[in-house]
Amino acid sequence: MFGNFLKSLLASDPAPLPQDQAKIAMAALLVRVAKSDGNFDDQEQAQIDQVLAQRYGLDPAATAALRHDGETLEQEAPDTVRFTRALKEAVAYDDRQAIVQSMWSVALADDQRDATEDALIRMVSSLLGVSDVDSAKARHAAQSK
Repeated sequence: MFGNFLKSLLASDPAPLPQDQAKIAMAALLVRVAKSDGNFDDQEQAQIDQVLAQRYGLDPAATAALRHDGETLEQEAPDTVRFTRALKEAVAYDDRQAIVQSMWSVALADDQRDATEDALIRMVSSLLGVSDVDSAKARHAAQSK
């Protein structure tokens, strides 16, 4: 289903993502964070839905469809390093900072800090080119919401 999308995303010089593909990539990354602790529960799914709905102005049906597409892409996407590096090349810095904040909000949705989720977010933040300072700010912003 996402073969051509992944092929273009993983090209040696990826072009900026069209808006519809950027939305799916964002959803897939949030799903990957949520699944990283081995528990993809209702709270995390609801938080992903909230992030997607707010970020893109979606109704509940469109939000659920986008998360479903993100779940599918997450399963088909290569390892996190290659996937995230491709996003870095295709997404502006401000948007990458917002992605980091969204990842933190998903990881914290169950009110528990998990070392696996923390490690994945730290790695993804770095791969996205988001500084440690900006990642920490994103975590604090996510915690205060």
